[in-house]
Amino acid sequence: MRAHDEVSSGSGEAAGDDLEHTGETRNQKLQRNVGELLQELRVAQAGVQILFGFLLSVVFTDRFHEASGFEKVLHLLAVLLTVAATALLIAPAAWHRLLFRTGRRDEILRVGNRVVLVGFGCLAAAITVTVALIAKVVFGPVAMGLVGGLAVLLFGLLWFAVPGMLSGDRMRRGGH
Repeated sequence: MRAHDEVSSGSGEAAGDDLEHTGETRNQKLQRNVGELLQELRVAQAGVQILFGFLLSVVFTDRFHEASGFEKVLHLLAVLLTVAATALLIAPAAWHRLLFRTGRRDEILRVGNRVVLVGFGCLAAAITVTVALIAKVVFGPVAMGLVGGLAVLLFGLLWFAVPGMLSGDRMRRGGH
């Protein structure tokens, strides 16, 4: 995540180093990075809200009442993962609102980055469980396994492996 990469989290980076590399003071950089983190969260929150609304509406359908106990458990798991993603992805915005005048941007950014990554994991898991459940209801358990596996692979690659590879490329080229 860009906010994590651009701000040192406890390395003792001096303000002069920031000016040399970006033309910003450490405070300006922190302020910009917190703003970027909050902007990124707006994108993720829209997806969480859409998924949550869909999951909530499903329980009021006739088809849901005919679902097996296993399917209802999967649905509840998807709802709980979406609740966790919602709480985790909104937390940094709440922290910023409560703490922004206390000079704790560095802590908000450092802890917020970790919380957001866990929130992304919960969101990926919620989406995976949801599409696997849909595949099971429509096509059966084999489709559930295939679709669920593909979703895990897709999220794992795009959300976690690719950024790790990009970070590794940057380090190999001499960056931080």
